[in-house]
Amino acid sequence: MNGARPAGFWIRVVALVIDFVVFTLAELSMGLAARRVWGPGVRDSTMLQFTIFLFTLLFAAVYVILLHAATGQTIGKMLMGVRVVLLDGRRLPLGTALLRFFAYAFSCLPLGFGFVMAGLRRDKRALHDLIAGTRVEREPEPALASIPPPAAAPPPLA
Repeated sequence: MNGARPAGFWIRVVALVIDFVVFTLAELSMGLAARRVWGPGVRDSTMLQFTIFLFTLLFAAVYVILLHAATGQTIGKMLMGVRVVLLDGRRLPLGTALLRFFAYAFSCLPLGFGFVMAGLRRDKRALHDLIAGTRVEREPEPALASIPPPAAAPPPLA
């Protein structure tokens, strides 16, 4: 493990809430599109509600898996300044991102304890991190460019 600081439990929670807002917007967009195409009466359709649920689940899967594989960050993680990496600090391959997504199901059982583990462990890894061999770390602080001292002021004109 390199010197990167692990992302704490609450930072991860806020990132997850932000991502759930993205999922909710996708779900609302699908419902709105359906009402525009098939009219307002479609709102009561159980089949449509189920279809929207499946669309949202598929959207969430693609969103999380592809963004973790491409950049290690979802929108929530980007805004919180954290990223998912392999234990050695390398970017996640697609297969690991897929495994990590499906391991979320185990983190939900029982009662989300797999997520709570991130707040209890010293290395801040949740159950899905342990299963996939990943960790969530804070992004390194950007190096501040050294600013040269101001030049001496010229003597006053007399």
